[in-house]
Amino acid sequence: MGRPLSRREMLGQLAGGFGSVALAGMLADSARAAPTVSTLAPHFKPRAKRIIFLFMSGGPAQMDTFDPKPGLAKWEGKRLPVLPENTNKLLGKPRPLGNAFPSPWKFAKYGRAGIDVSELFPNVARCADDLCLVRSMTCDSFFHAQGTLEMMTGSGLFLRPSIGSWLLYGLGTENANLPGFVVLGAASSLADPAKCYGSAFLPAAYQGTRVGDSKTPIPNLEPQKPVAEQRGQLDLLKQLNELHQTPRAEESRLDARIKTFELAFRMQTEASEAFDMSKETHKTTALYGIDDKATADYGQKCLMARRLAERGVRFVVVNHANWDQHSGLFAGHAKNAAAVDKPIAGLLMDLKQRGLLDDTLVVWGGEFGRTPNTEGKDGRDHNTAAFSMWMAGGGVKRGHIHGVTDEFGAFVTEGRIHTHDFHATLLHLMGLDHEKLTYRYSGRDFRLTDVFGNVVKEIMA
Repeated sequence: MGRPLSRREMLGQLAGGFGSVALAGMLADSARAAPTVSTLAPHFKPRAKRIIFLFMSGGPAQMDTFDPKPGLAKWEGKRLPVLPENTNKLLGKPRPLGNAFPSPWKFAKYGRAGIDVSELFPNVARCADDLCLVRSMTCDSFFHAQGTLEMMTGSGLFLRPSIGSWLLYGLGTENANLPGFVVLGAASSLADPAKCYGSAFLPAAYQGTRVGDSKTPIPNLEPQKPVAEQRGQLDLLKQLNELHQTPRAEESRLDARIKTFELAFRMQTEASEAFDMSKETHKTTALYGIDDKATADYGQKCLMARRLAERGVRFVVVNHANWDQHSGLFAGHAKNAAAVDKPIAGLLMDLKQRGLLDDTLVVWGGEFGRTPNTEGKDGRDHNTAAFSMWMAGGGVKRGHIHGVTDEFGAFVTEGRIHTHDFHATLLHLMGLDHEKLTYRYSGRDFRLTDVFGNVVKEIMA
């Protein structure tokens, strides 16, 4: 006799020899669950149907990318008057204060609005007329883990649902055969993906699905038995799970597990096609830079994001790490920008030529910005008091600049947008009122923006 079968192995045999069960287990056990149709409807007509968030983990420096500060040059090697101490504090104590650090890159104006773009992004610069540039972002969280958590969930301190989870809860999914919230690639190793992309106290079925590389995006995606036989086994498994669930109706994780088995079965037909980029033309893959080793990885992720978006996935995060240059800024930012510039521009142009940019909101940015003074010889510290992000498509103004920072890029002077305002605006563009999108938990009505946030109407088309 062989060894006794484990509970997972017995379930695997029930559902087709580790086919859909292995995929469903990956989705459910690793905090990934099936999208579910919401009982809510949009509060008003949406301007965007989906969001692609190009997340630059680590915090790009605004004065080196989209907010030029030529005035720093005359202060090079000197202490900045605007910074009697650093803009951020570590555990209540001022961080080490360096001298002014002018950007090592040149800027030029692009598009009808004359948007300033660093030479780091020559390809994105060509899309300037589609960009809505925000130079006045602020946030509360100084550390990477908390900053990423704040950008993705609205809170850097407490466990809260991700914005993708809120969107699925409020709008449901457009395609029941694919996850409605997908995360491509990993952010900073300091950020906990289960927290950043989880559903927290929302039903577990609204969690994000993290996807691997383009060769093996999801394990066991191909069915291993005849579809009819596998379908019958899954039906039996569903009946057993529902019997177990009946006296435990309040446990959303059980409901999520049942849904993930069903989603896993459907994904073995549709997701294989969605993740298969072999039928894309050479012209398209070249547009994303997939034929170049330097841009291939992020190019594949951006192309996959487009394929998922056009198939009804509601929220896609495309991570790139690591922009955290406390030293080696010139080499680090140059390498990072070279890896993402062409793929991002390719995504914007591809969405536009396919007629998808009008109702797809593309967002670019990190968890915070950087200081105008040095850390070490050639690095920049974290800055929560001012940083830049941009959006394109999905109902925002094109060729537009919002907000102003001081002459050094250290603080916002006009048009301040906090993370809560940013989230309120994203929800508004998707047809949701951030004050009405609530979930009752532990005796309180929670929302993505907590008790804060104002929609930034000035950036809307």
